[in-house]
Amino acid sequence: MKVTVFIPTYNSERYLSEILDAISAQEVDFEFDILIYDSESSDRTHQILDDYAQKLTNLKWKEIKKATFSHGRTRQEAALEATGDVIVYLTDDAMPATKHWLRHMVAPFSISDRVAGVVGRQIPRSHCVPMLKHEIQYVFDVEQGMPDAITLYQREPEEATGVFTKKTFYSDVNSAVKRDFLINTIGYADVPYSEDQQFGRDIIDAGYIKVYSGVGAVIHSNDVELKHYKNRLFDEVYNMRKLSGKTEKLPFSFVMKQILVTSWRDGKKIMAEKNYSFKTKLYWLYTNPKYIIAKWQGLYLGHKVDLNDRKSYLKYSLERKEENQA
Repeated sequence: MKVTVFIPTYNSERYLSEILDAISAQEVDFEFDILIYDSESSDRTHQILDDYAQKLTNLKWKEIKKATFSHGRTRQEAALEATGDVIVYLTDDAMPATKHWLRHMVAPFSISDRVAGVVGRQIPRSHCVPMLKHEIQYVFDVEQGMPDAITLYQREPEEATGVFTKKTFYSDVNSAVKRDFLINTIGYADVPYSEDQQFGRDIIDAGYIKVYSGVGAVIHSNDVELKHYKNRLFDEVYNMRKLSGKTEKLPFSFVMKQILVTSWRDGKKIMAEKNYSFKTKLYWLYTNPKYIIAKWQGLYLGHKVDLNDRKSYLKYSLERKEENQA
């Protein structure tokens, strides 16, 4: 068996070296290579990739036009070029947590031929915004499964299709799929956003198995600036609505309640955090509520904007703003 690790990069200098070091240090009993598509980075990403390409004979990278990048289409194109039997997808800010990460991400495919995809655990970085930290810990240490085990998800006959649930949850921050399955059975849809969530729904609806691997962990949390966070959440909700067809709005009273409840709950957790200094606690008590407000602003707008209102979409979408800056 051979495995290809695919990483799309863009201005990735902050974490790229440590990620490539962590991948090259993996202890496995199979062959693997690394494939990278870079979308016209303007920082030191190209220099780092050139340096590592000289050191690692199993690393290949190429530049693609930023304007042509699509979360779904680009990953599908990478599958066509990949030489591995299994493709493991990472983002450019997700670092394998152990030397056994790659082995754990590939192992579940031996359970059954019906296993279509594997989603790995995410561990928030130490500097992560508390609100995001708590959300990541809930999703990956509670909702999806145990941190030291694997959990299998499959659709029951009486369940409705086309619905996004914890069974269909999928994240390409850290995932794996058989190359042949992607090419000949179910592939990534050519969508600009939420390609992973759609893929997760598609495989569950088709009767395949999704595996959550708590032991296949990466260290990851989005370093989105506060000024962009509202727009990032808008993109997530807006695109999930397009995929699901659901258009219900969030009541303003509900949004205000969630801001107050979450701020109070997170505040108690911040004060109880043993790894925070007193100064750090004060900082997060002041800053964290701003992220909570930005989050719910984005969720509110994402539910409110008409899916046919192109002007409003362009106004609020961070993804579109970044594309227009290319």
